[in-house]
Amino acid sequence: MNSFYSDEELKQIGFKYVGDENVLISRKASLYGVTEISICNNVRIDDFCIISGKITIGNYVHIAAHSALYGGKCGITIDDFANISSRVSIYGINDDYSGETMTNPMVMERCKKLKSAPVYIGKHVIVGSTSVILPGVSLQTGSAFGSFSLIKNSSEPWSINVGVPAKKIKDRSKDLLKYENRFYNEKDAGDIVEDI
Repeated sequence: MNSFYSDEELKQIGFKYVGDENVLISRKASLYGVTEISICNNVRIDDFCIISGKITIGNYVHIAAHSALYGGKCGITIDDFANISSRVSIYGINDDYSGETMTNPMVMERCKKLKSAPVYIGKHVIVGSTSVILPGVSLQTGSAFGSFSLIKNSSEPWSINVGVPAKKIKDRSKDLLKYENRFYNEKDAGDIVEDI
């Protein structure tokens, strides 16, 4: 048996939208609130990922094993060519840790104070393994984040960021845009890197 759902199975799951070209979702991924999940073409979601709540995933996106996306009602948007490495956690909603209210999903809403805000992950963003992204963050085009980063603030475009909390350490090269142009212009994307 194939480890990814077939095209027919994907259409039967009940997604808000699912592309019809090269959508690879592991049978071992956990999907919650599928009627709020939109997935475009050329997307791969690996084993043991959790995809929950309002989620929109663009084209040519990879979400590596053991990553978790908790969109809540405000949602998480991942733009084209983004890469979420393994064990990344992205929160569109989280509890108040101050002690002023109770926490966890088993407690009634009136006893809690949740923070809920949309998360945006821009085109060509790459997030390193085990990083955590908090509600309300906007990761701008081309920004990159090293492993173990705590991302609680929005980023500058084309920046490299690391740390707890994540901070910009330098600019990121835009050379990959040459490959993107070739990618769209070449019939066989496998040959795009040879003569740039």
